[in-house]
Amino acid sequence: MSSYMLHTLETAPAASLPFLEKSLKGFGSIPNLHAVMAESPKVLEAYQTLHELFNQSSLNAIEKTIVWQTINIEHQCHYCVPAHTAIAHMMKIDSTIIDALTHKRPLPTHEQQVLRETTLALVRNRGQLSHEQKQAFFDAGYTKQQLLEIVLGISQKVMSNYINHIVDTPLDDAFKAFR
Repeated sequence: MSSYMLHTLETAPAASLPFLEKSLKGFGSIPNLHAVMAESPKVLEAYQTLHELFNQSSLNAIEKTIVWQTINIEHQCHYCVPAHTAIAHMMKIDSTIIDALTHKRPLPTHEQQVLRETTLALVRNRGQLSHEQKQAFFDAGYTKQQLLEIVLGISQKVMSNYINHIVDTPLDDAFKAFR
């Protein structure tokens, strides 16, 4: 069990309360990840801000899911893989894509596969892509803006994945079916 507290509106530092209230309003409950992050109000604020910014990116719902899950799976995040599987279902992402991501099978389209491979290369190579990798990304129809937006998604997932590893965040009941 984690030595970190799963904060509530009653136990969280005062500066975390607006962010926990935002979580409660958006999710109907406070996800355990947010409850843990509330220990540091700035961490919770940064995470929520990155999440909002990535959601506002030019990537569509399928592409966001590919980026999120590719990173979660590469980082072997016990919390985010099932959480984003549940979220993908809520977003009505085709189960073929969800299954391909979680089982590391080829994605249905060439473009989706290139997005996954580019995301993996960025994570594995600490942001360094060869000219050929960049060209393959652009040849698949993606833009310079979208390449930068993958880095935004990585930033968000590094926060959650690393914190989940450090804290051993317990999985929310809503995500357990997707473990």
